[in-house]
Amino acid sequence: MLYWLLKYIILGPLLRLVFRPQVEELAHVPATGPVILASNHLSFSDSIFTPLIVKRKVTFIAKAEYFTGRGLKGWLTKLFFVGSGTIPVDRSGGRAARAALDTQLQVLRAGGIAGIYPEGTRSPDGRLYRGKTGVARLALESGAPVVPMAMLNSDAIQPTGQIIPNLGRVRIRFGPPLDFSRYAGLAGDRFVERAVTDEIMYELMELSGREYVDTYAQKAKNPPPRQPVPA
Repeated sequence: MLYWLLKYIILGPLLRLVFRPQVEELAHVPATGPVILASNHLSFSDSIFTPLIVKRKVTFIAKAEYFTGRGLKGWLTKLFFVGSGTIPVDRSGGRAARAALDTQLQVLRAGGIAGIYPEGTRSPDGRLYRGKTGVARLALESGAPVVPMAMLNSDAIQPTGQIIPNLGRVRIRFGPPLDFSRYAGLAGDRFVERAVTDEIMYELMELSGREYVDTYAQKAKNPPPRQPVPA
């Protein structure tokens, strides 16, 4: 109930008025049935604008820390994520990736839309980074189509670390659904999962127009320490 109140009464009308979303090819999102919505990830606000413009409910997962913050900021953050239908997942343990996958599979088996950022974290510099194969495993185990979605300028609207967004017109573009039924029964095959993931990332690169970097975003954020030069 809170999801729909936020979307249509409390926040949605104001956000539409202020940011005037410009959306291309929204019709690519099926009106019914399970769908995986795979997006590049430029800004915290991606998780705000996506539910705003997709007519159906979109369920994302997020690290559990977003739900345990203290003080007013922590309470507001928790309220937003709970209200937007986001599901907390503990990413600290070895089984965390499987727990996230199982959570999204439940959404898809119920006929819903599972939102996922294949890069695994926000881009540190606006470029598109190598996708993690969880999105492929999700597609192969569920049989759901994957709709690529490109956030085109959300990093300009709300750069990383900036709390109050800049005023501007957010732009979002969708691509045709990707069908991976030809790989049915091959979930767990790492070569197939990498091929599926790379196909999704290629579509995101084409849709977004962003430069692709063949390394993981998390690695780019936390590069290994430089080795001292021998004397």
